[in-house]
Amino acid sequence: MTESLHTEYKSSFSDAVIETLTAFANTKGGKVMIGVDNSGHPLKSFSVGEESMQKWVNEVKNKTQPSIIPDIESLEKEGQSVIEMSINEFPIKPVAFKGRYYKRVQNSNHPLSTTEISNLHLSSLQTSWDAYEHPGATLEDIDFRKVERFIDRVNDNGRFYLEEKTVDALKKLSLVVNERPTNACMLLFSKKEITYNIHVGRFKTPSYIIDDKIIRGGLFEVAEETMRYIIGQIKVAFEITGERTQRNEIFEYPIPALRELVLNAIVHRDYTSPVDIQIKIFDNSITIFNPGKLYGDLTIDDLRTDNYQSQTRNKLLAEAFYLTKDIEKYGSGYIRVRKEIKEYPTLTFDYQEIANGFLVTLSYTEQKISTDVPKDVPKDVPKDVPKDTRLKFLLALMDKDNTITMEQMAMVCGVNIKTIKRDLDQLKTNQSIIRHGGRKQGHWEVMNSDPDD
Repeated sequence: MTESLHTEYKSSFSDAVIETLTAFANTKGGKVMIGVDNSGHPLKSFSVGEESMQKWVNEVKNKTQPSIIPDIESLEKEGQSVIEMSINEFPIKPVAFKGRYYKRVQNSNHPLSTTEISNLHLSSLQTSWDAYEHPGATLEDIDFRKVERFIDRVNDNGRFYLEEKTVDALKKLSLVVNERPTNACMLLFSKKEITYNIHVGRFKTPSYIIDDKIIRGGLFEVAEETMRYIIGQIKVAFEITGERTQRNEIFEYPIPALRELVLNAIVHRDYTSPVDIQIKIFDNSITIFNPGKLYGDLTIDDLRTDNYQSQTRNKLLAEAFYLTKDIEKYGSGYIRVRKEIKEYPTLTFDYQEIANGFLVTLSYTEQKISTDVPKDVPKDVPKDVPKDTRLKFLLALMDKDNTITMEQMAMVCGVNIKTIKRDLDQLKTNQSIIRHGGRKQGHWEVMNSDPDD
């Protein structure tokens, strides 16, 4: 038997038992077995009377704030008496022991940070930071043009209908309380810029910044401007489909996945932290950092499944973005991201808690290109052949093997990749070839075997 999220073993009663009971009360409840060794086996020399058991309960009560009263019971185990002290999850959290706060993580107790203490308290009250009145703000601080655009979007999307005037609509959504805007209301609709930034930049290396930008304002507008910046910095290819004049844009990253991750950072960040959301765009990766670790009991392992229960740090912000259909049902974001990146075989999706925040990384590695010469392709082609001859030879290569790569063409022809790219561009311009699909899974179609026609 081993210790776990809900069970701990102690040889005797001490402050360590009270600390553990406090951690259980702040998490999901649990029990402490007293009079056992580290494996849960009874100690032969252990014995406790009813009076001592009652003293232990009183000591727990007196040393915790708010006071918790555990259940206590004497049990027989392997022919020996042991004591079980158990506590349920406390409804109003957090509970302190000697002025300190703990939570249970796997099989040990962890002290709570100031932010975790605040979040745990708000969560137990079924409220969130964004639902409180913004200090010093009045209705005069709201940009009602933004509110009207929001109401139009909500009504158009059909998840809710707001027929009231602007202030009444905000009250209906709890964005205005006691005639004052909440923190969520100011983040969404403030006339002035609230000092919560998104710092986004294009990097060549972690220390070599090519371009960067600070984005701030109403969160709906911030989300759109951030996406425009990202899209402007990533590569895009074109795929010919169907008719010769039709083409699809293939972005370096799946845009819906990027949008989901940007919205996730905006909606779920810890707004009690002064740290900016940071988005870094590298040659082969994009990282998104937002302040605030996973909220509530959600873990990294939970996120890797498709059936985790969402817990929302900013309830009103999440509801606002849900009503406009910017986000779907709570807890489904990472499921959709994984679905989108399936179309990008070399793309990886990683996430981790670091420092006091959460880091997401989308990255890809260049697929190793084979330089083996395809079967049935001549291997005695003279180097430095005239361009016209080379173009005809390229057409012959593609006709024999429609999946041949540019690297393979360059090796066979004895020229560099840039020369092959120019040749292929000319063949496309002359409508001698069409490329179907992307670089990894596409193929060539030879439309005219004589490039001079």
